[in-house]
Amino acid sequence: MDLIDIGVNFHTSQLAGHTSDILARAREAGLVSVMATGTSHKSSVQALHLARAERGFVFATAGVHPHSADNWSPSDLERFALLWESPEVVAIGECGLDYNRNFSSRENQRKAFSAQLRAAAAFKKPLFLHCRDAFEEFHALVTEPGVGAVRGVVHCFTGTYDEALAFLAMGLDIGITGWVTDLNRGGALREAVKGIPLERLHLETDAPYLSPKNLKRRRTYNEPANLRWVAHEVALLKGLPLEEVARRCTENSGRLFSLKTTRPEMR
Repeated sequence: MDLIDIGVNFHTSQLAGHTSDILARAREAGLVSVMATGTSHKSSVQALHLARAERGFVFATAGVHPHSADNWSPSDLERFALLWESPEVVAIGECGLDYNRNFSSRENQRKAFSAQLRAAAAFKKPLFLHCRDAFEEFHALVTEPGVGAVRGVVHCFTGTYDEALAFLAMGLDIGITGWVTDLNRGGALREAVKGIPLERLHLETDAPYLSPKNLKRRRTYNEPANLRWVAHEVALLKGLPLEEVARRCTENSGRLFSLKTTRPEMR
């Protein structure tokens, strides 16, 4: 069963020092590709270096997360342009708005997000997006004149079916994490997944966070090898065979991010 994990935070303290083992277990679990998430310039550079070291298996995103938006400046466009030009960088982001925690000012979040939206159009790359408690302004920025047609995925979606429909109408796909396995907190998402077209779904762990609740034996962190449990829950909710969900979601991710992957050899 071939799978693609579109979101792994290799730069976090929980995963630091475990990269080789994590990738080995990912290969053993049937993953054909893993995307390393960049949330700042530093972590984006780290993601790119990993993608170059694991060429054809790991790909990178590069961008500024809304939590880091207070550090954004117009000069960052030049630094990030060097990353966005790299073929191993397959998406711009993680970027967007987060009005839940407000670790950066809302004004700076909007500035950083708007700049990255325009960069995605200029570099002709999809977006890896974050939206939490900020839908109205997120929608306004994505649909602002001059941005053009956007494509990408709303990563770690946890919302309702109506919210999913609104994102789909904007031309964006939906990323599903282990949140879908949480019977206590994930009720709205579980209902939404039933109605979201399979051709618009992607699978991700958002490791090291959100370990699947249907996974009995867990490490202290989540990892790509656990992705099959997210796929398993999506298959149950949609009443489809696990293999079909895995295949279709893998095709979606490969197509959106232009991933040229082959099943990796075990190392």
